[in-house]
Amino acid sequence: MATKYYTHFLMQKGGNSATDEYSGGVESRASTQQLLDTKEVEAMLAKSFHLNSEQVEVLNWSRLH
Repeated sequence: MATKYYTHFLMQKGGNSATDEYSGGVESRASTQQLLDTKEVEAMLAKSFHLNSEQVEVLNWSRLH
């Protein structure tokens, strides 16, 4: 079962220094018993956008019930 999170994050695409800000719901297929840490959320978001995890910075996230 998927776990839903609200996320607020910054993302840097390509080689420029411009940063875009996003917020919204994200689904994870990780165990519902396991609470993800910030680095895991950044890696998950980066993977879904085909970026390196260094290009994503999570500002705030929380599990939705």
